Amino acid sequence: MAESRSKKQPASNTLAARLARLGLVRDEDFILHLPLRYEDETCITPVAAAVPGTPAQFEVEVVRSEIAFRPRRQLVVQVRDASGMLTLRFLNFYPNQQKALQPGARLRLFGELRDGFLGNEMIHPRFQAIAPAAPLPQTLTPVYPTTAGLGQATLRRLVARALERCNLDDTLPAPVRSRLGLPTFAEALHLLHTPPAGSRPQALESRQHPAWRRMQFDELLAQQLSLRRAYLGRRARGAPRLAASGGLTQRLLAALPFRLTGAQQRAWREIAGDLGQPHPMQRLLQGDVGSGKTLVAALAMLQAVEAGHQAALMAPTEILAEQHYRKLAPWFAPLGIEVAWLSGSQKKSEKRAAAQKVGAGETPIAIGTHALIEEGVEFARLGLAIVDEQHRFGVRQRLALKEKGRFAHQLIMSATPIPRTLAMSYYADLDVSVLDELPPGRTPVVTKLVSAARRDEVIARVEAACRQGGQAYWVCPLIEESETLQLKTAEETYARLRAELPQLAVGLVHGRLKGEEKTAVMAAFAAGRIQLLVATTVIEVGVDVPNASLMVIEHAERFGLAQLHQLRGRVGRGARESVCVLLFEPPLSELARARLKVIFESSDGFAIAREDLRLRGPGEFIGARQSGLPLLRYADLEDAALVEQARHLAETLLSAAPEDAEAHLRRWLGSREALLKA
Repeated sequence: MAESRSKKQPASNTLAARLARLGLVRDEDFILHLPLRYEDETCITPVAAAVPGTPAQFEVEVVRSEIAFRPRRQLVVQVRDASGMLTLRFLNFYPNQQKALQPGARLRLFGELRDGFLGNEMIHPRFQAIAPAAPLPQTLTPVYPTTAGLGQATLRRLVARALERCNLDDTLPAPVRSRLGLPTFAEALHLLHTPPAGSRPQALESRQHPAWRRMQFDELLAQQLSLRRAYLGRRARGAPRLAASGGLTQRLLAALPFRLTGAQQRAWREIAGDLGQPHPMQRLLQGDVGSGKTLVAALAMLQAVEAGHQAALMAPTEILAEQHYRKLAPWFAPLGIEVAWLSGSQKKSEKRAAAQKVGAGETPIAIGTHALIEEGVEFARLGLAIVDEQHRFGVRQRLALKEKGRFAHQLIMSATPIPRTLAMSYYADLDVSVLDELPPGRTPVVTKLVSAARRDEVIARVEAACRQGGQAYWVCPLIEESETLQLKTAEETYARLRAELPQLAVGLVHGRLKGEEKTAVMAAFAAGRIQLLVATTVIEVGVDVPNASLMVIEHAERFGLAQLHQLRGRVGRGARESVCVLLFEPPLSELARARLKVIFESSDGFAIAREDLRLRGPGEFIGARQSGLPLLRYADLEDAALVEQARHLAETLLSAAPEDAEAHLRRWLGSREALLKA
């Protein structure tokens, strides 16, 4: 069916481009493009019986039609049926519409009636001229998601043609359908696209309807099949066994002034076990802010080096990458291990020299930004690729580092805790290790919500904290002026705070500074030479200054929950009592109020992540990963039971009925599965 699509599609490039924007290319794409809602054109409502505000269909005769010019040019049409009169208003109209609405014309109208100044009226109703006793539709009229220039009539026609051509054979075993109370695929699809007369639109629009439940389960099953197949495919490949004696890891642990937490020990055992296997590790290490992911990554890197291979760690920002470098290099130096640093802001000569040593195998560990995956950077024996804050990278970028070593193991790190249902669905191709406890010594952060009207009080609080020997962050969402958002900018705030707090050393850091400038500012802040650091969200992750105990987040209502939690995690890293002030500009939207309430009431990253998922959906969590797997359109990730059932069935089908699994994947994903297999 899919192969014949290009021959049967309309030849218009414009139409094809509009359809492609909706992902509509194959027949299967059209039949799975499901309605948003329904309109009931199967019956006629008398004008006198119409309920204002409720969509209805009327059959009327035009009595009078004229162009009025007050209060603006408009076409005013009076119509009637046996029960009463109705006025139609068209504020934008064409000559052919005016011609069709001449006295004596018989029309069917669809729309909402409202109380007008002169009685019942409709604004821009949908209408068509009809012959006497014209038959009524026998099904509800579906309304589909669309894009500019693509009308509902065109979509309905194309969907109907695809339904006639497509193979609607079931890919779910009958016992599974029976156990879950689901209709067949064909029954569900025909009901959703062509509901019979007498169906209740509200019932069909409910995602709890059995037909919708079938679509949701099928979509989840396709996702699980794809990810599970990718997982099994990776395990079938060969990879170097990075088995090691543990001498280097033991020496590092013995030199540290603290012990691993129980969660770190558990995660390290899982990773060490994976590295010793003859197939590539593909593991996600997730943990809350400050849970100690970097140390676990360091142990993994040492195991790779001890086994005679190289390790690389890539981070999305220069500040985060440099933070890793400054932390890991002193840990590794006493062990006789050199660490290469590669970033976009480096001088070409420095970058070339570092890349040459990595390529020759002289430097066993490399840390950097996207510079690690640039052409010309090669590894002699890359055995372990680590990607931090992986959701900020695209699928291809994430894989590009791994591919620098032909059979490298991969460890992915995320400081954004991932709710269980999201992990089961979007990360089903990965093994997951969780750091769910914080190292001792981390002080709780007190969170305060403060209106921008009390800004002067906040500035006084910053001055007092710095005078007592502490340091503070002041975070702003923009670098330069924006007339539309009217937000305070980092540069404006920096100038104002310097003027109001002349006795304090104030610094500024943002993403447009050159690499060496950012490095110098951050080094000065870490050394205590800067007391107050004005910054954008470049400090969201990876910045570790224990003496900084106060953070002010300007326009906190503009930030997402994950960002607010990450930013707050920059304080509370030392012995001082730490405070995070969320400075907001009233009035707050309902969503902003809900976000600030969550961050004010909870410091548990996993609880915050669950609320973030509920408020904003999964896109924020998976980031660019969605380019490899489309976001779920119909399934609800809060339905953990359905996700779990789809996961179990995926494993069964792949082993017992691979043909059904293949047919199901082809129907739901088609070529979109390709990126996952990389």
